[in-house]
Amino acid sequence: MLTIGKKQFNSRLLLGTGKYPSFAIQKEAVDVSETNILTFSVRRMDIFEASQPNFLERIDLKNYDLLPNTAGAKTAEEAVRTAKLAKASGLCDMVKVEVIGCDKTLLPDPVETLRATEELLKEGFIVLPYTSDDVVLARKLEELGAHAIMPGASPIGSGQGIINPLNLSFIIEQANVPVIVDAGIGSPKDAAFAMELGADGVLLNTAVSASHDPVKMAEAMKLAVEAGRLGYEAGRIPKKRYATASSPTEGISI
Repeated sequence: MLTIGKKQFNSRLLLGTGKYPSFAIQKEAVDVSETNILTFSVRRMDIFEASQPNFLERIDLKNYDLLPNTAGAKTAEEAVRTAKLAKASGLCDMVKVEVIGCDKTLLPDPVETLRATEELLKEGFIVLPYTSDDVVLARKLEELGAHAIMPGASPIGSGQGIINPLNLSFIIEQANVPVIVDAGIGSPKDAAFAMELGADGVLLNTAVSASHDPVKMAEAMKLAVEAGRLGYEAGRIPKKRYATASSPTEGISI
C-alpha cells in the first residue's frame, strides 16, 4: 500500500480533476481509474457560482482523499494562504505545494517551495511539495519533514514523459518518504516507466483529460501503474551486450 504520513492507499495513481470535456466523462474516468486521491486547484474552483457546480459536488467524498494544490501561487505566502483556505473547508488536511517560478516552463521556484513547505509543516499539514528533478532540493525538502516528494517528469502538461530518468532514480534511491512522479506524463508507457524506476506513485491529469478517450486512458494509466510497480518489485533482468539462449543447452542431441 502507498503510505503518506499516517494515511494508507490501495491505489498508487493520483488523478487530477481539471480540463475534462464534461462532468460526466470526468466522473466516469475517475471511477475506472480506481484512484483513492483526487487533486484539484483551490484557486480555480469557483465556490460562489451556484449555476456552475464543481466536480466535488458530484462525487461521494467518502470514497476519496482530496489533495488540493496551490497552483497559481508565485510566493510562499500565497501558497500558505491557499492551503489554509482549503483546510478551512474541512475536506482535507493534505496539500500539494506548488509555487511556480517561471511562467514559460511552469517550473517550481525552489526557494519559495522550501519556505512554503516549512511553514505548512508547522501548521500541521500533510505536505507534498511539487519540485523539479533536482536531487539536492528533493533531499532538503525531505529533511524539512515533507511527507512525500513530487518531482516532475517534464514540464507540466507537456506530455514529454520522463526526460531525466537518471536524476529521478537518484531522488528515489535517497528518499525515505514516498516519491510520486508528477507532471509531464503523456502515455501509459511513461507511467509504467516511472513505476519501474521505483517511484511510489504517479500523479497525472492532462494525459487523461486531454486524451481522445479519457475514460479508456484512465483505465490504461491504472493498469500501467500496476504493471510498472509489479515489474519493479519482481526485478528486471540485467541488460547484456550479447544474446543469451533462453533454452538450456545441456542434453541436446547431436
